[in-house]
Amino acid sequence: MRGIYTSITDIRRSIFTEIARMAYEDGDYARKLEELPYEILPGEQAQYRESIFLERAIVGERLRLAMGLPVRSAAESAPISKGIEDSTRPETYYEPPLINIIKFACHACPEKQVISTEGCQGCLAHPCTLVCPKDAIHIVGGKSVVDQDKCIKCGRCVDACPYNAIIKQERPCAAACGVKAIGSDEYGRAEIDYDKCVSCGMCLVNCPFGAIADKSQIFQLITAMKGGSHVYAAVAPAFVDQFGPNVTPEKLRAAMKQLGFTDVIEVAVGADLCAAEEAEDFIKNVPENLPFMATSCCPAWSVMAKKQFPELAHCVSMALTPMVLTGRLIKMKHPNAQVAFIGPCAAKKLEAMRKSIRSDIDFVLTFEEMMGLFNARNIDIQNIEEEEFLSESSADGRNFAVSGGVAQAVVNCIKKMYPEHGEIKVASAQGLEDCRKMMVMAKAGKYNGYLLEGMACPGGCVAGAGSMQPIDKSAAAVKKYAKKAEKQFCCETDYLKDLERLEE
Repeated sequence: MRGIYTSITDIRRSIFTEIARMAYEDGDYARKLEELPYEILPGEQAQYRESIFLERAIVGERLRLAMGLPVRSAAESAPISKGIEDSTRPETYYEPPLINIIKFACHACPEKQVISTEGCQGCLAHPCTLVCPKDAIHIVGGKSVVDQDKCIKCGRCVDACPYNAIIKQERPCAAACGVKAIGSDEYGRAEIDYDKCVSCGMCLVNCPFGAIADKSQIFQLITAMKGGSHVYAAVAPAFVDQFGPNVTPEKLRAAMKQLGFTDVIEVAVGADLCAAEEAEDFIKNVPENLPFMATSCCPAWSVMAKKQFPELAHCVSMALTPMVLTGRLIKMKHPNAQVAFIGPCAAKKLEAMRKSIRSDIDFVLTFEEMMGLFNARNIDIQNIEEEEFLSESSADGRNFAVSGGVAQAVVNCIKKMYPEHGEIKVASAQGLEDCRKMMVMAKAGKYNGYLLEGMACPGGCVAGAGSMQPIDKSAAAVKKYAKKAEKQFCCETDYLKDLERLEE
């Protein structure tokens, strides 16, 4: 539902803004946290659900998650602020799980069902009854009725109905989950299998009841800046137009420095290095040592590939991701700096939780969470005076944000650095379900000699759970911005000389 401003969007952004405002202000944080549900949802009348008390309880859990605290069940007797002292330190990292279901906000949608709607015209042919292999459809009062006990959800009746009056419904969060990690608990509410979950966040943005939320480091980031830490913002390539069509990179840099960031760096610089490294690895290892090589920049995709296809885990590139390479580059130049990755991706939060990466990336915020900081400080980002934006990335690096961009950058690099090499065959997939199918084909030997690009979000990073604009619009903006780069190819980056040091 990216690009559609719903009531869920409004509540979510209000929560991010209020947590940021609370962090910027000194005071009794526990008391303030208890008051916030009443400020966000004032009055006595419910706006969205049957009870104002339920609405505030749900907002309370979202506030806890925004503070990085664990979600509670309806059976727990404790204040919203329980454990807040553990989350008010700037060095606090996310504790798993990252993606959480607020159980009493869940609608307990049916997992999957085929139903006949009022659109049924009671036609004479009744093709729905004829194609059903289980005799699950009967005519009652001239209308089709589906016997749920017999129905196997094959969908043949759906295809056969000339009026499209029979539909197949699936729980939206489960339908969006490409790794089939969402089932039901004993009460029919959604439940996440964390052994399967890769924290892509697609369930989060597809739940129409706002029952799923991820944890945030908004408070910890602001606390670090208030404490005098030199925090550099590393902005993902998908940032273009995320904060509005009139927000140029120059305006964004000025606004972020006004928030307290020391400076702003494009992660597309790290993308250049990642693509160059993957190009080298592909040339050295495929097909001599590896049947194929898969890209590594999308953590949800790479984790899924390694979890579900452990025998092929070594075929996923070992190259450091653009986020990590950019973080290391910043800290190589500024040893005492802290780095906040600002992007569209929930899975980057999961990546930054790894002990091997914690020293490289200190904070991860989504674009939507970052907007909460701007709102909390009343920064008019649309009309702020511009400040020169130091851009050193190539067009290849900037295009990492769109599906196909990563593989194209690697291919361009190989053509530039190894012109004698023949054609590079590429297969790409977007969305974890299609990524899994691509790996099944690779396992069967269908992609031997190929470069595989996987993107967990349909459309690429521009479709991430923390993005704010329509996907097609964002993709077009990224491509337009990429064309303005002074360098075309990632292997032309001035930082290539530093790659060996960054990998140590």
